[in-house]
Amino acid sequence: MANVEPEDTETTLPRRQLGRLLREARSATGMNLERAAALVQWSRPTLSRLERGETEKIRVSDILALCEAYGLDGKTTAIARGLAEQVPAKSWWHAYGDLIPAWANLYVGLESSAVSLTIFQSLILHGLLQTTDYAKTLDRIYFPDETEDGLDRRVRIRRQRQHLLTRSHLPTEVAVVLHENVLRTVVGDNKLMSAQCRHLADIGTRPNIEIRVLPFRAGFPLGAALPPFTIMDFDPDTPGRKGSDPSQVYCEGYSGSVYLEKRTDVTMFRQAFRKLQEASLDARASRDLVREIARRFESER
Repeated sequence: MANVEPEDTETTLPRRQLGRLLREARSATGMNLERAAALVQWSRPTLSRLERGETEKIRVSDILALCEAYGLDGKTTAIARGLAEQVPAKSWWHAYGDLIPAWANLYVGLESSAVSLTIFQSLILHGLLQTTDYAKTLDRIYFPDETEDGLDRRVRIRRQRQHLLTRSHLPTEVAVVLHENVLRTVVGDNKLMSAQCRHLADIGTRPNIEIRVLPFRAGFPLGAALPPFTIMDFDPDTPGRKGSDPSQVYCEGYSGSVYLEKRTDVTMFRQAFRKLQEASLDARASRDLVREIARRFESER
C-alpha cells in the first residue's frame, strides 16, 4: 500500500523534542500540569502547548526556569536550552558541537518510538544491523581518544537499540536497501566481515525485516548519488499523544545530521527508496548474495 503523506504540521522537530523532554521531566517529578505551570507563573494551557511542541516563540529564560523547577542536571538543561534556541523550520541541521551536544543523540529517541523504518545505506551498515565487533571497530577509529570502557558503553547502547527489531511484542517494521559497497568494504578483517554478513543474512529472515542489496551492476537508479538516509514513521494512535508526529527523514553526515519533515521532502525520499528497491535484488536473492560474500571472506582469511 502506498504511503500518503499528511499535511505539514505546525510544529517542528526541535519544538517537539523540547516538549517531549520537558513533559518527561515533569512526569518524573510527579507534578501535574497545573502545579508545574504555577511554579513558573504560567497558565496550564500555555505549558500544555509547550509540551506538545506547539509554541513557536520560546524564551530561553522560561525554559531555564522550568528546568530548575524540575531539578534537571546541567547536561539535560544544556540540551533543553539548545533546543529552545533553534529557529523553527521544517528542515533542521543539527551540527555536532553546535548548541545541542553530539552526545545528546536525539535521533535515538525518534528511532525508538517509530513503528517503521525505511533505510538506505551506501557504505557503512546502519547501527541497527551491526554486530558488536563491527560497531566497536568503527567506534575505535571514529573516537580515537575513547577508553575501552567508553567504547564498550557505546556498543552496549547500540545493542540496546537493536532490541526494537527482535522484541516479541510489536517489533519495528524495517525495510532496508544496502548498496553492495556496504558488504564488500572491509571493516576490521575478513573474519569480522564474514560474521557480519552471516548476521545480516540471518536477521533478514525475520518477518518484520526486509533487506535488499543494490548490486554494482544496477548503476545509479536515480541518475545521481544519494546520501544514507532513514525515514521514520510514527503511530498515530499512541496513547496519550494528540495526533501523530509527522514522518521524518534523517540524513547523517560526518559533521552533523539533517532532519527533514516537509511533506515534499518526505515524499521525495520515499519515492527514491522505491526506485532503489526496484533496482535491487529481491530479499531471497539478496540473502543468497550476502551468504556468498560471507563464504568468500571466510575462504580468503
